[in-house]
Amino acid sequence: MKKKEFYFESRDNHSKVHAVRWLPDDESVKAILVLVHGMAEYIERYEGLANYFADRGFLVTGIDNLGHGKSIREDKNPGYFAPVDPATVVVRDVHRLKKLTQEEYPGIPVAILGHSMGSFIVRNYVIRYGTGIECAVIMGTGEQPGAVLAGGKAVAGLQKLFLGDNHISKLLEGMAFGSYLKRIPNKRTVMDWLSVDEANVDKYIADPLCGFTFPVNGFRTLFELIKRCQKSENIDKIPKNLPLLVIAGKEDPVGNYGKGPESVHKAYKAAGIQDVELVLYDGMRHEILNEADKERVYGDIFEFVSSHTCK
Repeated sequence: MKKKEFYFESRDNHSKVHAVRWLPDDESVKAILVLVHGMAEYIERYEGLANYFADRGFLVTGIDNLGHGKSIREDKNPGYFAPVDPATVVVRDVHRLKKLTQEEYPGIPVAILGHSMGSFIVRNYVIRYGTGIECAVIMGTGEQPGAVLAGGKAVAGLQKLFLGDNHISKLLEGMAFGSYLKRIPNKRTVMDWLSVDEANVDKYIADPLCGFTFPVNGFRTLFELIKRCQKSENIDKIPKNLPLLVIAGKEDPVGNYGKGPESVHKAYKAAGIQDVELVLYDGMRHEILNEADKERVYGDIFEFVSSHTCK
């Protein structure tokens, strides 16, 4: 496998976005997989999955979303996306990466995968750009009642007004994640909800680029992404022939222990999308790519993606 790093201009017209590309050793590419990472982490945490796909002939690429990894602005806190319409900017940045990749590899089929916050970005992506890809994997996703989102957005709006958009919001963090440990016995750390694998949890906690608290801007962006991708009129814009895989751990609190992914799957089916699969893994929490049985997850994702890109 070969690894390349580069930067390009964000659609916020101000920032540089850090991107990574993983290639097969012979650089012979049969398909492209675009990865979109989650909240308070960065794209190189997905190198295991990238290696798996690159070894099987895929070009794998992804960015550090604005406010994350090597895309963090020096004048803003980690998790700050953009001052104007950040929920659109983050989706357009992913699309820009996809277009840049296709310019170098024209005619190669493309799949996209998003985890956690990245799943909400991908759910918005397929609404806006679904006609340009072969399939999408929505991983570690969830659903939020409209009233909960409205409440979160109201608090975020007040905090922006009185404390500023770059204010680190412990209040919003508590509202968003305060219940995530409730079903875990013998809690060892505050991040145990991420994974059953203790080594993975410890590595995450020790990583200075992981686990930071979002500023108000970050939470406003997250809430807006969720709101947009849940609207029925937006779901109706997803191409009916776009294959979708919804995948999560049954012990993932982000998805309310399977109920959120099931709701997403049901909504897509109700919208008339013809090929929607749902896979829930017993005993796995939020980061299914980092659990002990991750090779099974890798294989299931590869089987789905390759079946729709490598024909």
